[in-house]
Amino acid sequence: MEEREGKNKFWKGIVIGALVTAFFGLIAVTAATGIWLMGRMTANQLGASGQDVSDAGAEDSGEKDGLNISEIGSKLTYMETLVNQYFLFDEEEEEGSSYSTEDWIYSGYMYSLNDPYSSYYNAEEYASLTEETEGEYCGIGVQVSQNVYTGLITVVKVFKGSPAEEAGILPGDYLYKVEDMEATGEDLSILVSDHIKGEEGTTVHLTMYRETTGEYVEMDVERRMVENPTVEYEMLSDGIGYILLSSFEEVSSNQFITAVDALEEQGMKGLIVDLRNNGGGVTQAAEDIADYLLPDDATIVSFKGKGVPESIYYSDDGHSVDVPIVVLVNGQSASSSEVLTGALKDNDWAVVVGENTFGKGIAQGIFELPDGSALKLTTSYYYTPSGECIHEVGIAPDVEVTLDEELRSLVEVPKEEDNQLRAAMDVILEGEDAVRERLEAETEETDESTEEDVFSFPPEDGETNQEAPEE
Repeated sequence: MEEREGKNKFWKGIVIGALVTAFFGLIAVTAATGIWLMGRMTANQLGASGQDVSDAGAEDSGEKDGLNISEIGSKLTYMETLVNQYFLFDEEEEEGSSYSTEDWIYSGYMYSLNDPYSSYYNAEEYASLTEETEGEYCGIGVQVSQNVYTGLITVVKVFKGSPAEEAGILPGDYLYKVEDMEATGEDLSILVSDHIKGEEGTTVHLTMYRETTGEYVEMDVERRMVENPTVEYEMLSDGIGYILLSSFEEVSSNQFITAVDALEEQGMKGLIVDLRNNGGGVTQAAEDIADYLLPDDATIVSFKGKGVPESIYYSDDGHSVDVPIVVLVNGQSASSSEVLTGALKDNDWAVVVGENTFGKGIAQGIFELPDGSALKLTTSYYYTPSGECIHEVGIAPDVEVTLDEELRSLVEVPKEEDNQLRAAMDVILEGEDAVRERLEAETEETDESTEEDVFSFPPEDGETNQEAPEE
């Protein structure tokens, strides 16, 4: 038993070394899954393409894809011997971990690709991530985002009536710890599925850092079934329809179409599509929504990558929405949100209002492995109808409006106080040029951007700022 535990610690240690350098390149999208361009490729599909998958995960004594498996195995065995014989510490296995020795090896290989969007999921993780929720899940009711450069996890939305709201979590809070595990740099999808979600009625202990007050806030949050509708809509004043699209799921396009039809029946004269804080999801949903809004034969999006055919998607459903349209975006609008925004903007079918979008212009595919595990791989860039690749650039708004600072930490921004929403309504009522000129006149001086200090969590109570030795 001791020998087996030593092996697990050894292999895990190898992966941790890779993780340290990968922390600065982690995903910055919401807990939504991002773009799943390829869908799920099964072992049978891979076999049909001529790839041998019959021995996936089995030992191999030769070279594959530039790796000398025999040489690597020999070196790792020797390293393991040295670790078991001389390594001072006897670290216990992480509580609740489903990772085997082999899982750490596969995960380490994926981290070596230096791509924050490509990862390995063992069978248990993959089953958890693909679990059918039908718009409901047993969680706490927050939407979080992870910074691509720092690994910091930030709350971007707290659902009304949720356990998170009852516990006092606010938008803008940093997720510092889940139980005793520091959250920064952890895989966001796994953190949510394996540590924050859980059995109904149980609690999860969270430590949030609130930058506005400089305080750590600890709380026990009850897990409950939380309904997360992806589409909400209403008719605003002056016949302006409003649709809030919080994520792109398989049901989102049908929900969106239902909302548009209902608003049209009410005499809609203009439409605002709110994609703020929408980190993406199923790209097909974005394509279907763009198709419903655009006239036929308009280019929606194109993909070009490695190992996948180039593809271009056009609108062809015979339906369009011929009223003034405004798309509301911010820095958390990413992935599929940018597909939809780019399609409407480049076809001159909508005015984009708000802040520059995130800039995730690449697509991933899920490849199922014979043992129930899976790889998520970046497979292609996507391009807006104008031919632009927006990766790490984003989409600039036609009318730039920053949300008022005092509104950023509110669980729900009152529509009558939402300056971005007001600007979107004015664009429909007054025209893009008039609104832009007024906003520029109101801003007499443009603040020059200054270099931001590197963020770091301050010490918790009882801690000091003294340097820790390298681990």
